[in-house]
Amino acid sequence: MSSTPSFFFKACVITFFIASGCATLANFSLDDKFGDADTTNRDVSTATDTSFNTQYPDFFTQEAKPIIESRCVVCHACYDAPCQLKMTSVEGIERGANEQKVYDGARLIAATPNRLFIDAFETQQWRERDFFPVLNEREQTRAANTQASVLARMLKLKQQHPLPNHKLLDKRFDVSMSREQQCPTIEEFDQYAQEQPFAGMPYGLPGLTESEDKTLMTWLEQGARMPSVKNMSSEERSAVDAFELFLNGDSLKMQLSARYIYEHLFTTHLYFSEITTSNTQPQFFKLYRSSTPTGQAIKVIAGTRPFDDPGVERVYYRLQAVTSTIVNKTHQPYAIDKKLMDKWEKWFINADYKVNKLPGYAPEVAANPLIAFEQLPEDSRYRFMLERAENTIMGYIKGPVCRGQVALNVINDRFWVFFVDPDFVDSPKLNAFYASQTENLRMPAQEESTALASDWIKYAGRQSDYQQARNKFLNDNFENAEHLRVDAIWDGDAQNKNASLTVFRHFDNATVVKGLIGTPPKTAWVIDYVLLERIHYLLVAGFDVYGNYGHQLLTRLYMDFLRLEGESNFLAFLPPSERLKEQKSWYQKAGDELTEYFEGNVDPFTHPSGIQFSTTDPKQELYTKFKAHLKDVQPNSYQLSTSELKENSLALLRQLNRVNGKGASILPELTMIMVESNTSHSPEIFTLIRNSAHYNVNSLFNEDDNRDIKNDTVTLVHGILGSYPDAFLHVNESEIAGMVADVERIRSELDYTRLMDKYGVRRTAPDFWSFSDKLHAAYLQHNPVDGGWLDYNRLENR
Repeated sequence: MSSTPSFFFKACVITFFIASGCATLANFSLDDKFGDADTTNRDVSTATDTSFNTQYPDFFTQEAKPIIESRCVVCHACYDAPCQLKMTSVEGIERGANEQKVYDGARLIAATPNRLFIDAFETQQWRERDFFPVLNEREQTRAANTQASVLARMLKLKQQHPLPNHKLLDKRFDVSMSREQQCPTIEEFDQYAQEQPFAGMPYGLPGLTESEDKTLMTWLEQGARMPSVKNMSSEERSAVDAFELFLNGDSLKMQLSARYIYEHLFTTHLYFSEITTSNTQPQFFKLYRSSTPTGQAIKVIAGTRPFDDPGVERVYYRLQAVTSTIVNKTHQPYAIDKKLMDKWEKWFINADYKVNKLPGYAPEVAANPLIAFEQLPEDSRYRFMLERAENTIMGYIKGPVCRGQVALNVINDRFWVFFVDPDFVDSPKLNAFYASQTENLRMPAQEESTALASDWIKYAGRQSDYQQARNKFLNDNFENAEHLRVDAIWDGDAQNKNASLTVFRHFDNATVVKGLIGTPPKTAWVIDYVLLERIHYLLVAGFDVYGNYGHQLLTRLYMDFLRLEGESNFLAFLPPSERLKEQKSWYQKAGDELTEYFEGNVDPFTHPSGIQFSTTDPKQELYTKFKAHLKDVQPNSYQLSTSELKENSLALLRQLNRVNGKGASILPELTMIMVESNTSHSPEIFTLIRNSAHYNVNSLFNEDDNRDIKNDTVTLVHGILGSYPDAFLHVNESEIAGMVADVERIRSELDYTRLMDKYGVRRTAPDFWSFSDKLHAAYLQHNPVDGGWLDYNRLENR
């Protein structure tokens, strides 16, 4: 009898352990060995042995950080970092990981934002938000610092189970963007390692060298100490103070202007070009709203959107140094210099207008810039965005909305962008018309982050009413066609290279660059002030990556109308007889609803333009006229002529632009080609971009059914274009002829495999990392301001 309770107790304990799983056992084991986990254990003052960190104070910066950047950051950065583990900063590494996906187009309720440097600042705050540590947070000993660290265990797992010696990854590896996340805590790690022995880090790529592994393990053993960031230089501090003094003027005019500037630059990386040393990466800064003025510590106002109610009587706009590693996919460099500040002063301070009262932050006001900033001169607002038009559009491309095929299948794979001249916009009649349309031009962001899909109906109705009213206004006022001449297109004031842009879509990501790149595309946009402003407030300022399904769907559907508007502006320059015909060719196999919209629901603009056409192909003729108009502001960037390769080598490479149809469709979205030249110490980098043709881009789903493969093309540029390479080719200059011939012969997957066998650097290649290092070295050397680390999450496995 006396043994029964003991037996019963043991049985209950065993049952409890089985029910709780191995994680509980592991947790007890770690607690027994190394004590309870506590974020305060990461404090350097609690370490049992500080001699190493005293002897090597810069070990992290000089030894560990370069490896983390080149081997870890290339996958772990931004919102799409696996398990939200951002290794671009000390704060991101300390924050740790979270299994919840940021990009989730199916959630019914908006998620809580978890943005570094905005929503929480202390490690304990992140633990309360369900982020778990990847570094040891138990007692600080060598054994604990490796055995109780997810990061150390991931590295060890990779060393124990390196990539199989195969050309392609087998079924044990899933490198697709839709793969299920595996985010083990340290308590779950033993079971994770047992079930997925080949899931060590770097995942699906070669492991670190013995030397690199030793360096990181030494850093981890010694407590993974990461020193605080260096202070700004006196020059930088003076520049920051002067910039903040300008933005935080007390007049109503300046307060409203500063709000406008902030809401357009909050995603950018600002830098002071006049104190930046050439050929080095400058110190970048982010612009934040703060409840404290210059001279006091910044207290970030953490609104979901830049126009959310700040909850304080006075907002101050402050610059904070960017301490994170610069990654290309989020990098929007924006130079601040005296010339620019003089323009801002002219547009916002010295312009003849009055601000009688500051607008509020109610969503129906703040989400619509045409209402919130109606007191600012429209000409000033438009010129502000045009001055750095690439950055304005880049907010859409590199902002949070850019991730995901459904977010980007609203645009064609390559198109050109032109802008209406500001002198044309500054028209009393036109301004009065836009003022009359504020109700129709309301933005979906006023529904905030949890919207209903049915909200689409009212916004579609408003947009239809606006388009009807707009075409009536154009028909009534443009009958003499004096405004629809070539010189109605902004020429960059004869010196600004932002006057034209090329946008490339790469399925679920995109790129925008200055200039007209490649052959004349299928479609083009002409953007005026109101369209440019709405694109920004729809896709950048008003978009919440943590929003629910309804918010994301409403944003995507509304963008259909903005695209149609930009395309219609371009078509208006063509002869009236060509407009609908050309538009129908862009929307083949479109649904009945769109066809009705084209042919009946909205009265078209019917007057002729002021351009005389003399050929049977007016669209191509129009492109030629626009290019001639903008020839003085076309940048050399990405032109093959900027390469130092021999002319016959460049002639061979130019032949790649002839690849089309089936052959083009087999190529990846982005192929980066490194050419080793016998006459140069530095390799030459080229990017081969696939342009996937579509019958139309008006369908939300089933994109494959809309693919027009026979019209696929490619564009070859000099330099790195894009943030997410899919494939790498590595050739000597003497091999260019053979490589080009092999690309031209591609008609099947087998042909592509043969190309990769001869010239490819696959993700499984033993020399992958040395190639990667060489690629980045060349890229960052030639692009110290615009360049950043690439992202390898889309590297193919074929």
